[in-house]
Amino acid sequence: MDALTFLREDHKSVLGMLEVLDGAPSGEGAQRSGLETMVTNLVIAESQHEAIEEQFFWPAVREVLEDGDELADRAVKQEQEGKQLLQQLEDGAPGDPEYQDALQKFVALGREHIAFEQEVVWPRFEAAVTHERLVELGEKLERAKKIAPTRPHPDTPPSAGVLKMVGMVTATMDHIRDAATGRAADNPPDPQVH
Repeated sequence: MDALTFLREDHKSVLGMLEVLDGAPSGEGAQRSGLETMVTNLVIAESQHEAIEEQFFWPAVREVLEDGDELADRAVKQEQEGKQLLQQLEDGAPGDPEYQDALQKFVALGREHIAFEQEVVWPRFEAAVTHERLVELGEKLERAKKIAPTRPHPDTPPSAGVLKMVGMVTATMDHIRDAATGRAADNPPDPQVH
């Protein structure tokens, strides 16, 4: 599967979660609603997605587009803001005002970030690379997602080199913690092309 198809399927999944979470109940209703499980799914999906983009997609954008550094910097800045919000969700509890605030901020930021990627970056990137390059990049993204971190790690620098070096250890620790706590069952499936 080519990179943009893979990322688009990931985005569809996340946008579906954001749609549900946009009207999430607050207060005591949030604790009874299953909100925590849905947010855990979101945290896992977004943590994996952003990690693989920062390792492989944004370096490719930097390499092939004249203003690739500017585009990638803007996207990575949005991703870092998102990781901070996801960490607040990881640390918080449904119904708490700070949790609900972080959730609503993430819903808005997530939509803005996806629109930026799909409407601004992807068309230009697709025009600048061969189909073979897109397929090769897509294969890297698919492989990387299977072993990507499942938690936000906002303090890890969003550099491809650092993520490739430290990411494997971080991801392994995430997967061990997920298995030990039963959180692994909440891991959303990888995108499938229909």
